[in-house]
Amino acid sequence: MNTLSLHAAAAPLRVGIAGLGTVGAGTVRLLRANAELIAARAGRPVVVTAVSARDRHRARGIDVSSLAWHDDALTLATDPDVDVVVELIGGSEGAARTLVETALSRGRPVVTANKALIAIHGAGLASAAERAGVALAFEAAVAGGIPVIKALREGLAADRLVRIGGILNGTCNYILTAMRETGRGFASVLEEAQALGYAETDPSTDVDGIDTAHKLAILAALAFGRPVDFDSVHIEGIRRIGAADIAFATELGYRIKLLGIARRSDQGVETRVHPCLVPNTAPIAQVEGVFNAVVAEGEFVGRVMLEGRGAGAGPTATAVVGDLIDIARGSLVPAWGAISGSLSKLTSVPMSACRGSFYLRLDVRDRPGVIAEITAVLRDCGVSLKSMLQHGQAPSALPDESVPIVLVTHETREVAMQEATARIAGLDVVVASPVMIRIEAG
Repeated sequence: MNTLSLHAAAAPLRVGIAGLGTVGAGTVRLLRANAELIAARAGRPVVVTAVSARDRHRARGIDVSSLAWHDDALTLATDPDVDVVVELIGGSEGAARTLVETALSRGRPVVTANKALIAIHGAGLASAAERAGVALAFEAAVAGGIPVIKALREGLAADRLVRIGGILNGTCNYILTAMRETGRGFASVLEEAQALGYAETDPSTDVDGIDTAHKLAILAALAFGRPVDFDSVHIEGIRRIGAADIAFATELGYRIKLLGIARRSDQGVETRVHPCLVPNTAPIAQVEGVFNAVVAEGEFVGRVMLEGRGAGAGPTATAVVGDLIDIARGSLVPAWGAISGSLSKLTSVPMSACRGSFYLRLDVRDRPGVIAEITAVLRDCGVSLKSMLQHGQAPSALPDESVPIVLVTHETREVAMQEATARIAGLDVVVASPVMIRIEAG
């Protein structure tokens, strides 16, 4: 009997998929298109037997007429012809959470692409999977087709990681890239991203940093072996980044990226999401458009960077099917790389305790003594100034016309910079809210 015959003779892994949107339809398509390859790598066929979605008659580009249809996704968890449940509904509550909890309680392994669910309820769901002795797999929840979960949980399992993070949202990366390349403002580029399908009609989850924070919470838990803690993540988005900031960053030798950053130190773990200036020479500065990149740093392995498409039907479906192949093989790895009882008790470091260098853009009245007032505030708050940019005078002769100036600081305490920025904002020579962006080495 040849190898293909052996695979065909093995009992198939029967898959029930809840949610037939872009990723769900892509998963069905991939399992069918690469059926022989997947069977060879899984040791047996992996086949979809049942599906659930809100609209049975919607055109999805796939034929589901031969599959069992469940109007109620929850019934996938009890379907006798389903061995593993794939949850692609989305959202941290409601049907998605109920389906995953029910499937695990019934002893069914679960594969999900739901980053919000895992970031917020991942600790409890992992414990439920352990009690049931089944897999909870979520490779597709972070960075689409980039196999970062397996890299952290398995490939880097022997090392002690000290840093994890990167560009985790393609929508924001596309917007910031287009702003730099075209010189246009945030609102204009966001509208274009929505027209191209890179941004949702309501883009707040992406541009306000929430999507990145969900992913960072998951990465930090895996990297540092502690329970997932979304509530401790400091979150800022990119709405306040203007065309002027992009231009000044370029002049200073930087690019602006929305980064998720998690670091472990003797004080605990800091997790933060915010725009950053990164040097043009840093590898992550070259990651453009809708691409994602994850950078991990370990005590023994050093620095590792993974780059690729972080969303879309093909990349995300590839991650989903990769988890299904693991389950078909009988692989059972704890969701967080170690059983829940052995996870560390590392504390969360508040944002106020962080340190770094800062970019500060101010729109100020063009009159004598302005710089002296501002530098006096910085001095009083213990912030040392590294450099300053100011181009010419106001476009008219009126003494109160405003001009932008940019200050770059030496490394200082976050709390000191926040105090200085608040005090500077209150000066009568400052005519608009200051824009403060942290500087990272990349």
